[in-house]
Amino acid sequence: MKPHVRKIFALTASFALVAGLSACGGDDDDDDATPETPPAASIPQGTTLDLAILATTDLHANVLGYDYYKLAEDKSYGVDRTATLIANARKQNANTLLFDNGDTIQGTALSDYQALVSPVQCSGMIAIYKQMKLLSYDAATMGNHEFNYGLPFLSQITNVDFGLAGIGKGTAQTNPAGAKDCAAPEFPFVSANVVSAATKQPIFKPWVVLDRTFKATDASGNAIDVPLKVGVIGFAPPPIMQWDKANLEGHVEVAGWKESAARYVPEMKAAGADLVVALAHGGIDLATAYSPDMENGAGYLSQVPGIDALITGHQHLLFPDTNAKSQFVGQPGIELEKGLINGVPAVQAGQWGNNLGQITLKLAYDQGWQVRKDATQVQRISTRLTAQSGSTPATYVEPDAAVQQLVQAEHAATIDYVKTPIGQSQFDMATYYALAGDVSALQVVNMAQIDYLTDYIAKNSPSYAGLPILSAAAPFKGGRNGPGDFTYVQQGNIAINNAADLYLYPNTLQVVRVSGDIVRQWLEKTAEQFKQIDPAQVAPQDLIDTSFPTFNFDVLYAAGNALQYEIDVTQPKGSRITALTYNGAPLDLTAQFLVVTNNYRASGGGDFPGLAGGKGDIVLQAPDASRDVLISYIKKNPTLDLATYGLDRSWRFKQLGALAGPVVFASVPGTLAMAAAHGVNNVSVYDATPDATTQLSRYALDLSL
Repeated sequence: MKPHVRKIFALTASFALVAGLSACGGDDDDDDATPETPPAASIPQGTTLDLAILATTDLHANVLGYDYYKLAEDKSYGVDRTATLIANARKQNANTLLFDNGDTIQGTALSDYQALVSPVQCSGMIAIYKQMKLLSYDAATMGNHEFNYGLPFLSQITNVDFGLAGIGKGTAQTNPAGAKDCAAPEFPFVSANVVSAATKQPIFKPWVVLDRTFKATDASGNAIDVPLKVGVIGFAPPPIMQWDKANLEGHVEVAGWKESAARYVPEMKAAGADLVVALAHGGIDLATAYSPDMENGAGYLSQVPGIDALITGHQHLLFPDTNAKSQFVGQPGIELEKGLINGVPAVQAGQWGNNLGQITLKLAYDQGWQVRKDATQVQRISTRLTAQSGSTPATYVEPDAAVQQLVQAEHAATIDYVKTPIGQSQFDMATYYALAGDVSALQVVNMAQIDYLTDYIAKNSPSYAGLPILSAAAPFKGGRNGPGDFTYVQQGNIAINNAADLYLYPNTLQVVRVSGDIVRQWLEKTAEQFKQIDPAQVAPQDLIDTSFPTFNFDVLYAAGNALQYEIDVTQPKGSRITALTYNGAPLDLTAQFLVVTNNYRASGGGDFPGLAGGKGDIVLQAPDASRDVLISYIKKNPTLDLATYGLDRSWRFKQLGALAGPVVFASVPGTLAMAAAHGVNNVSVYDATPDATTQLSRYALDLSL
């Protein structure tokens, strides 16, 4: 039987388009990214070649398996362990390429330290890029978090001149001499859809063609070396224009997923690409109709002719997957276990380096390279070797010593910084039960934000003094990535690392003016965190909708706990908020309120009512980072007690009659006493055995209390 194949264009000798590529995008000063093409070699008919495409995504600056918020090692993730997976894959496959899919430079206290506290100089290189250079990555793209630290920082660390007015490589602090070249890894960065607002051309190279020589086998079984040209194109999620509006507005725009691919893939083919790999920093959401500005449009690139392999990310999920509860189950065009989207091999490798993606293509040469789709394999390789079983802990691959050693200076400096003391807490602050009502890790954030705005109004904007103030804080860490992915600040001294745990992201504080009705709709949006519960169902029902990001579960709070509301989880989305009061009276839906939040939310992040599309009435864009606001508040109030700073619950579940079956959710094993200590008395252990995948236990929520 003739194998199922797809025709790939033959090699071409012309590379004029590639040579002129910098004219339509940024210049990363990497002259080796698209070398001049030698005369095409004669490849024997019937030659076969196996190529393993390796991919990381959402590394989030986790250069080591280390939690800077808890000051403890975590063996489940880190580039130091991913490096071992990469080395193993290279040993097992004669031909490999290694790509990174973005959200690489931000996400830990170390990355914040290098960008904000002690900014890396033009002559230096951020820690994770040092590791990636050592690991010989072949290309990388931009995620949404690459833009968090601003365009000058990104221009500097990538050594790419964006061609944007007023945007140079670094700042006067990091590049005082205005050097043209800054230290950066040698691999090319590609991003096709982030374009200059002025010229409409990409600020990075939209694509490159990598000239490689690989091991192959001719029809007689002899080992031979053959040339292969691999095109690589990158994409960022269009909502960055909302999420990082302050950094991007007026400078760049973002074009659509499919539209950008349709523009550039034919160019790549014309430039001689035998294969095209798309690095798409977006998730897979084929259940939602396509739109150019959608957040998770990566899966739709499978509909663009000419793309042979698809690297996805952003969702921090796993694809392919054998889990029947996978978010991708039932989406059209998806073969979940095979890792195919509309027949195109695709991979999504979790987050923080806990998995390595691998797409293995078998190529056959017949007047040009053809992909034998029947022989394609897609897999994820985990850092975890064995799961936890009873009292036996999980085991993980050993870290790569050289990759570890490379960043020890940055690691040590970060630890010294985050240990700086700022106050003391007389109670544990945690998000273990934040979705059941525990506000121990949220209240101090809300109080800090209200204090900041109150002081600002008194000094700068007395005209706002008559408007009531609300504050929004969310449990940024809600267990999506296992037991270590919760906020936990143990009672005792509070240091900067604890404040960074309480406020995970480097957001800036912003204030929006909204009506009481928008406040109600805001709360309805956050209540989408929960699934609709059927009181008559006997079988256990999951409380939490894991497809709803926990960082969008805003808890609204007013000084003196003046705002109160209940959530009725038996009702459909949009009709769950009840008993909504302010100062003991029903909330006036026509009244005006000031809500202190962050730049992500105020600019439309999460598509909240009244704010979606960046259309909110922003009355203050503070120059201060939200985390710094929290640190300053704790310094001003250095002793935190539970009664004052940890028990003001503004929300509760509506009390229902006895349900026919249990309502359950997952949290850290052995922590029930903390829920009771923080006033959450309607939780009990349902199944203490840690789940084999998440390592979390299941708890039951009594909705009759």
